[in-house]
Amino acid sequence: MKILCISDQIDPLVYTNSIRDRFRDIDVVLSAGDLPLDYLEFIVSSLNKPLLFVFGNHHVEEYCFVTMREQPLDRGSGALHIGSKVRVEEGLIIAGLGGSMRYNNGENQYTDFQMYLEMCKLLPGILCNRLLRGRFPDILLTHASPKGIHDKPDKCHWGFKAFCWFMRVFKPKYLIHGHMHLYDLADVRMTRYYDTLVINAYNHYVIDTEERQ
Repeated sequence: MKILCISDQIDPLVYTNSIRDRFRDIDVVLSAGDLPLDYLEFIVSSLNKPLLFVFGNHHVEEYCFVTMREQPLDRGSGALHIGSKVRVEEGLIIAGLGGSMRYNNGENQYTDFQMYLEMCKLLPGILCNRLLRGRFPDILLTHASPKGIHDKPDKCHWGFKAFCWFMRVFKPKYLIHGHMHLYDLADVRMTRYYDTLVINAYNHYVIDTEERQ
C-alpha cells in the first residue's frame, strides 16, 4: 500500500495537472495540517482516493467552519476530518490529533495536558478496533511533532509529550506529523521511536508500507 502524506505547503509536484500520472499508485492520502481545504479538494477530485486530514494552527477560519459551527466535515470534497477521531480506511486504523502547542491562545492550540484530554476522545475507537480487528491504530496522524522528535526550541514548535506516551503504549507503525518545515536536504525527516517510525510530512512524502523500514 502507498500513502501520500502532505502538510504545510502547497507542493507544485502535487498541485499540477500531472498529479494523476505522478501519484497513480497511491491508495490513500493523509494531510497533517496547515493546508487549505481547496487544495485537499483538488487532490481528492484528481486522484479519486480517500483523503483524511487534521487541522494545524493556521487556516483557523476553516477550522472554525468545520469544527465549531458543525458544518459538514468535507464541504462536499470527499476529504474527511479525523481530528480526535479514529477511522478505518483501506484496511488501516488511523487516529487523528490536530493542533499545536498553545503559544498565543489561538484556535486549535493546546497545552500538553489538554492534548492528553483530546487523546482520551480516541480511546473508544481504539478499544473498539482492538476488539474487532485485534490491534491498536496503525497510524497516528498529527499536526505537531512528539516532544524531542523533530521539534524546535520556540514554544509554537514544541512537541507534545502526549504523543510519546501514545507511541509507547499503543505502538502504531507510523506517526505522521507536519508543522516542522524542512528547508535543507540534510534535515531529519524520519526518526524511529520504540516501535514507531515518526515521519515529517512537510511538502509531500510517499510511504510504501510494503517496504522494509
